[in-house]
Amino acid sequence: MNPDTLRRGQPRHRHAGAVAALLAAALLTGHPGPAAAQGAQASASPSADAPARPRVGLVLGGGGARGAAHIGVLEVLERLRVPVDCVAGTSMGALVAGALGAGLDTAQMRRAMAAADWRDMFNDEPSYAEQDFRRRRLAQRYLPGSELGVGPAGLSAPGGVVSGQKIKLFLNQLVGADRGERELGTLALPVSIIATDIGTGARVVLREGSLTQAMRASMSVPGLMAPVELDGRKLVDGGLVDNLPIREVRERCAAERVIVVNVGSPLLPASEVGGLLSVSAQMVNILTEQNVSLSLATLRTGDIYLKPALDGLGSADFERHADAAARGRAAAEAVTGQLQTLSLSEADYAAWRARLAGTQTTATTRIDAVEVASTARIAPQTVKRHLRQQAGEPLDTARLNRDLLRIYGDGLYQSVDYQLLTQLERTVLRVLPVEKSWGPDYFRLGLNLDANLLQGSTYSLRAALQRTLLNPQGGEMLLSAELGRNQGLAAEWVQPIGLTQRWFVQGSAELRRERADLFQAGKRIAEFRIGRGTLEATAGLNLGLLGQARLGWRESRRSTSIETGPQILPSESTSFGGLLLALDLDQLNQPYFPTRGWALSASWYESRERDYARAAIELRAAASRGDWVIGSRLAYTGPARGRLPAYDAASLGGFLNLSGFASGQLLADTVSYAHLRGERIVGRLPLGLRGDLRLGLALEAGRAQRLYSETSRSGWLDSTTVYLGGESPLGPVYVGLGHSTHGRGSTNAYLFVGTP
Repeated sequence: MNPDTLRRGQPRHRHAGAVAALLAAALLTGHPGPAAAQGAQASASPSADAPARPRVGLVLGGGGARGAAHIGVLEVLERLRVPVDCVAGTSMGALVAGALGAGLDTAQMRRAMAAADWRDMFNDEPSYAEQDFRRRRLAQRYLPGSELGVGPAGLSAPGGVVSGQKIKLFLNQLVGADRGERELGTLALPVSIIATDIGTGARVVLREGSLTQAMRASMSVPGLMAPVELDGRKLVDGGLVDNLPIREVRERCAAERVIVVNVGSPLLPASEVGGLLSVSAQMVNILTEQNVSLSLATLRTGDIYLKPALDGLGSADFERHADAAARGRAAAEAVTGQLQTLSLSEADYAAWRARLAGTQTTATTRIDAVEVASTARIAPQTVKRHLRQQAGEPLDTARLNRDLLRIYGDGLYQSVDYQLLTQLERTVLRVLPVEKSWGPDYFRLGLNLDANLLQGSTYSLRAALQRTLLNPQGGEMLLSAELGRNQGLAAEWVQPIGLTQRWFVQGSAELRRERADLFQAGKRIAEFRIGRGTLEATAGLNLGLLGQARLGWRESRRSTSIETGPQILPSESTSFGGLLLALDLDQLNQPYFPTRGWALSASWYESRERDYARAAIELRAAASRGDWVIGSRLAYTGPARGRLPAYDAASLGGFLNLSGFASGQLLADTVSYAHLRGERIVGRLPLGLRGDLRLGLALEAGRAQRLYSETSRSGWLDSTTVYLGGESPLGPVYVGLGHSTHGRGSTNAYLFVGTP
C-alpha cells in the first residue's frame, strides 16, 4: 500500500471541489494487489477468441459545474463500447466516478443532474417553513452567518460556510445508498477517490469504505465546505494535491492506456486579479495547475488526453450542465479514432455493462427497525420526533431526506445522515446525527442601518449568548443586549417538557429604552423616550413545524418622557399586569421577502388594572410564478375593551406599513392596514447564499382611529411604494420610495440593511 493511500473497512460520514471556486472567485475552480488486478481484468475481459485488450484507466478531474462534461465523454465511450478497468476522480470528477462505479449509465446521470436543485443544494438549511420555530425567530433577529461557538478556549467557527448536509443526501440517493450502504471495496469497477488531508497537506487516496463519504470528502472546498472527518484526518478537496490522478489509475489496475479528462478552470488574466477574492481564487488555481502539469507530464504514447472547450462556463454554472455535457461529448468525438482502438464487441461490452449495472438495487427496501445513534447531549427520542418512517413499511427516500433536514433544522447538528444496515436478516435504518463540534453555546450578532427621509439615519447593534442543551429535555437560555437608537437587556429561558418537546414553558425579562418621534401635520414636532420593563411567564404548545401557541402572564412597567418638543403626551410611569394569549403560525419560505407560503400571528393582552384589552392580528401571504412574486399583508390592532394607552398604542408608517409616512408617524388606538405588492426577481445570490434581488411595486391602504399624533389625518390613507430589495445573508436589504396623496409630509425614501 502506498503511504498516501487510505484503505478502510468501516463506512461513515459525509460536492464541491466544484464549488471551490464557486463563491471564492471566478470560482476555482506501484502495482495493484492481486485482488484488485484480478477484479479489474474480470470487469472487462474480452471473449476467448478476441485479441488481448490493453487495460484502460479513466481519470476524471475536478472543475465544479464544468465537471458535467465528464458525462458527455462517458456517452461517447458508451456509444463506442469502450470499457474501463478502473477509474479515479477528484472533486466533481469524484462524483461522476462514483456514479459510474455504482452502475449508473449516462442517461441516469443526466436525469440526476437535471432533477437536482443545485441552488438549493448548496444551502444546508431546510425550507424556512420547516425549521424549528424558535430558530426561525432567531434568524429574524440575528445574522445566521454570525454564529460562533463559545467555549473554554474562546470563540470557534464552523468548518465551512456550507456543511454539505443536502449534498451528502443527494450523493446517497445518486448511488443508491438508500437501498444499502455502498462500499468502495465491493464495487464491480475499482474506483479511487482523491482527497487532501488539510492537517498535513498529504494526498489521500480512498479505495475502501463508504463511497458517498469519499465523494463528499473530495468535494470539500476549504473554508467553503466543512471537511469530512475520517480516521482522525480532516479531508478536503482533492484538487489541491492531485486534480488529475493519472498516477493512481496506473497503480490501481496497472493501466496500460489512460483516458484523461481535464475540466479545470483556467487562470484568470492579470487584469481580472485585483480584489481579495480574486487573488485568493488565483492562488488556488495556480496550486491546482501546478499539480495538473506534473500529472500531465506522466502521459505516455497511446494515452488519450481530453480538454473540452468550456470557455464561458464557470465552475458555479450548474444550471448549464447539459451544455457542459455537450462540450464533453464533442471533445470525445474529436478523438473517436483513438477511442475505437479500445472498443469491445457488442456482446463483451454488454457483459461489462451488465456487471456494473448489477451492483444497483432497484427493489424497494422494507425497514424492519428504526434506530437513532446516540450523541453526547441529545436523547434519541428528541431526534425521532421528526421521523415519519415506521418499522414494517417500505423506505420512502424523499420523505426520509425531508425528515433529516427537519432534524438538521433544529440548529443543533453539523450533519444528519443515515445508513441501512443488515442485522440478523433484518434491515435497520440507522439515523446518524452529529452534534455541532463548535457548540452547544453560541455567540450571535445582529445589526441594522436604517435611513429615511423624514427621520434621518439610525443604527442598532445586537449581541447575544445562546446556551443550548442545558438539560436532557433541551433547555435553552438566551442573553442579549442592544445598543443604538434603542437600548436594551434581555434574558429568556425556554424549557421543553418531555423528550418530544411538544409542550414547553418559557420565561423572560427585558429592560428597554426606545426613542419615538411625535408628528403633527406632517412635521416632527417632538421626540420622547419610552422605557419598558417586562416580566413574562408562559406555557406553550408546539404545533409541529406550523408554529406555536402560548398562554401566560405579563407584568409591565412603562415610563414616558419628553426629550425635545412640546409636552403633548404626558410624562408618566405606570405598572400593570395582564393575561397574554399568542398564536404564531408561519409557513413562509423566507422571513422577509418570501416567494410562497403564508403566516398568521394573533395576540390578546388584557390588563384589568388599566381597564383595557389589546387585540392584534396579522396575515401575510406570497405566491410566485417564475421570476414574478405576488405578496400581501393584512393587519389590525385595536382595543377589545377600553382604549389603548399611548404607551401601548398601535401605529402606522414605515416601509410597507404605509410607506409614504415615517415609522410610527400615526400613533392611534386602532389601526387597520392592507397592501398588495408585485415583485420581479432581477438577480440571485451565488450558490451557497440564499436570497434574491427584486424590483417591486406596492399599493397600500391604512386607517388610524382615535389618534394620539397626526390628529388631522382621518379616514383611509393610501401609499404607493416602489423599491429595490430582497433577502440576503444580512437579512432584508432595500431602497425604496413611498408616496401618499394625503397631505403634506407624505413622501418618504428608505435605505435599510440588516435585521429589524
